[in-house]
Amino acid sequence: MTYVVVEACIKCKLTDCVEVCPVDCFYEGENMLVIHPDECIDCGVCEPECPIDAIKPDTDDGLADWLELNRKYAEEWPNITRQKDPLPDSDEWRDVKDKKQHFSPNPGG
Repeated sequence: MTYVVVEACIKCKLTDCVEVCPVDCFYEGENMLVIHPDECIDCGVCEPECPIDAIKPDTDDGLADWLELNRKYAEEWPNITRQKDPLPDSDEWRDVKDKKQHFSPNPGG
């Protein structure tokens, strides 16, 4: 098992989870974070830290595509190890559903 970041993170990119990760397995895109599934030690400390419930165990149904997205972009984006300020308009996106079309493949930083 590993944890994956899902659609709720898009356009919010809250980084509360990054601070608690003991193995620094988060990677930063322009408008979301991902978890490197091969680096995640399945400790689960990040999941309750996410205020928008965007971190799920990969054993939840329907997450295969998100697992692959996390894997792909964890190889391309820079590692993030410290909490940052959220995106300026993150509050406006917090409760928005169906945000996939807003995903950016660009790295963060």
